[in-house]
Amino acid sequence: MEVQLTPDQEAFVRQAIQTGRLRREEEAVKEALALWEERERTRAEVPAAVDEAEASLGRGEGRVITEQSVRELAAEVKQRGYRLAEKQTHDCQCRQPFSGPTVRDSFYGRSHPSWRWHIRSR
Repeated sequence: MEVQLTPDQEAFVRQAIQTGRLRREEEAVKEALALWEERERTRAEVPAAVDEAEASLGRGEGRVITEQSVRELAAEVKQRGYRLAEKQTHDCQCRQPFSGPTVRDSFYGRSHPSWRWHIRSR
């Protein structure tokens, strides 16, 4: 099989060889074909995923998205965040002062008090 490249494509391949990205022109063709194969596989997977999603909805496994359901989801996410923040605050109570050097804030050029802590080993 013989492949004809445009002048721009030839220059692109030559540059890749000169910079060490590729060793031979054949590697460029093999890489291009591998990427094309991957794209085609992905393209074939999309309709299959849509078919599966439609079948799932047909089995009643879907979720109806409304403004209200989005608000409820946002509230649930906020609650999870609050619980996580409470847990982290509780974990901070297990800290003790660190007497070593402090980390400097390179942006402001000063240390931040919260960086003077380390967690006790349990």
